[in-house]
Amino acid sequence: MKTLSLKLDDEIFDEAEKLTSKLNLARNRYINEAVNVYNLYNKRRLLKSQLVKESKLTSVDSIEIMHEFEKLIDED
Repeated sequence: MKTLSLKLDDEIFDEAEKLTSKLNLARNRYINEAVNVYNLYNKRRLLKSQLVKESKLTSVDSIEIMHEFEKLIDED
């Protein structure tokens, strides 16, 4: 486990303190869970961005292939 020095805005700290008290969680556990959730969120954002980029790269080829299939169907 890594040790981390962290500076939080007063409002964020106060809200975290209220929530950790109500949830009966240690501040350290609460921050670990929050960072984990934020990591998952950002992984999904990056994956979405990558999929959009790759989809744009293949869209022209997909349209061309679709037109070729339509030609084959029309020939029958």
